[in-house]
Amino acid sequence: MPISDIPILAMLRTRMEWHQERQRVLAENVANADTPNYQAKELAPLDFSRQLSAATLSLARTEPGHIVTGSGGDGTSFATERKGRYEVRPRGNTVTHEDEMMKVATNQMDFEAVTSLYTHSLSLIKLAIGK
Repeated sequence: MPISDIPILAMLRTRMEWHQERQRVLAENVANADTPNYQAKELAPLDFSRQLSAATLSLARTEPGHIVTGSGGDGTSFATERKGRYEVRPRGNTVTHEDEMMKVATNQMDFEAVTSLYTHSLSLIKLAIGK
């Protein structure tokens, strides 16, 4: 079995790719901060429900909002969202530098956490096979 077929590693790799794509979307928002009528974008959260249901353990969904589902995207494998919750400037732009920079910092911390988990999982596999 190739390492890429191990479910936890595949999910961690997908999560890292999602964070990379989110970084691109956030950078695009910042780059268009002065563009008239530009609407800030955000990626939809990942949905691992199919992979989790195939796993041996099951999750109890006690609240409908705890496991959020996403939809197909526009030119990427991840969905983007546009919500009307942003402050609109007189020129019609919805990008706020402070909000975007907070999202960038959070995204970076989350990416580092996922990368750490991925690296630790690989080291556990190496330990198990004796390398």
